[in-house]
Amino acid sequence: MRSDESEFSGGPLDGRVMPVLVGLTGRPPKVYRVPVPGTDGAPETVLVYRLAPAGRPRRTRWRYEFDPEGRDRQRLKWPWSKA
Repeated sequence: MRSDESEFSGGPLDGRVMPVLVGLTGRPPKVYRVPVPGTDGAPETVLVYRLAPAGRPRRTRWRYEFDPEGRDRQRLKWPWSKA
């Protein structure tokens, strides 16, 4: 598998550049989830980062922005649905 360096902005990984596996087209996944183990019996938490274009020329073409709510936005939005 091929990996590409991606920048993370916001949240605990702010400013870090880490390798992320890319698909056949060379594009990283839309959502990157980072599991964080709980300490002293606390439940495990999951940090959610969403893919965004880097904006200005940088070392990477893509960056991940922190999503504090961490909700899944994978549902299709049909034009005839009210929700």
